[in-house]
Amino acid sequence: MLSFNCDYVAGAHPEVLKKLVETNMEFLEGYGEDIYCKSAQDKIKKACKCENADIYFLTGGTQANSVIISSLLNSYEGVISADTGHINGHEAGAIEYTGHKVITLPNYDGKIYADEIENYLKMFYSNDSHSHMVFPGMVYISYPTEYGTLYSKNELEKISEICMTYKIPFFIDGARLGYGLMSKQSDLTLPDIAKLCDVFYIGGTKVGALCGEAIVFTRNNTPKHFLTKIKQHGALLAKGRLLGVQFDALFSNNLYFDISKHAIEMAEKLIHILNEKGYRFFIKSPTNQQFVILDNKKMNELRKNVSFCFWEKYDEDHSVVRFATSWSTKEEDIESLKSFL
Repeated sequence: MLSFNCDYVAGAHPEVLKKLVETNMEFLEGYGEDIYCKSAQDKIKKACKCENADIYFLTGGTQANSVIISSLLNSYEGVISADTGHINGHEAGAIEYTGHKVITLPNYDGKIYADEIENYLKMFYSNDSHSHMVFPGMVYISYPTEYGTLYSKNELEKISEICMTYKIPFFIDGARLGYGLMSKQSDLTLPDIAKLCDVFYIGGTKVGALCGEAIVFTRNNTPKHFLTKIKQHGALLAKGRLLGVQFDALFSNNLYFDISKHAIEMAEKLIHILNEKGYRFFIKSPTNQQFVILDNKKMNELRKNVSFCFWEKYDEDHSVVRFATSWSTKEEDIESLKSFL
């Protein structure tokens, strides 16, 4: 069975796994105080060109989103997100479970725009009854978006400026950050991301690690007792080394960016084959997620040999499905898929 279902179905990149095995019998401090966590933090700071950054490692994206958002918001505040945002549609109400509303704006190919964020904020504060409402206390986006699309540097600069004007934090979910940054259509770098937002995280789970995300606070703005809040959420690993060792490997010898680039190259080959075969795309994505419109009969036939993700109903006879490449996708996988399409 060929797997294009998601970008975290394989285990870990061999270099990451090798580092875990090599360090396995070392006796290390717990809760992220070990030498590998500190080494990984230093490497990430250097890669971000943000030496004053505060970095924490958590096991997964939902934990990262939940802990960051609940720690930065006051009890009466919610978070602005695209209606297609991951925190709104795919996290089982994890944000609402912490007591914070997800305030949705319409998406445009997965994105929200600065002018609509500004209009929402202006309308909120011009409402005489806003003290009875959920305050917009943060802006959340993901890079890439849920549809594999990318914000430009200019678009992020505008959102960042609005957040600074209204004194609310700007949070970027980077679960697939590597795949976004290495896209040929990206005009952003990791230091740009660090400069433009208040907090973001670097996804490891989808980009070569067994598990793990690296939260980066960029402006000396880490919430008070943040480690304690991670613990309260059940997200603090006693064996923090598990995450530190992996990110130390990922941020050695440019590995994180090299394997992300590989996924993009595989996606480009996939796009070429799909175009060659005459398939229609639901949306144009320059990253590792490709959304294709399939005849339902063809979809069911293809499922016998290929694993992919059903995304949404297109019409009575067609569905939108997602094919995802990753660091682990091989050229022979793409060629094999061609024979089934």
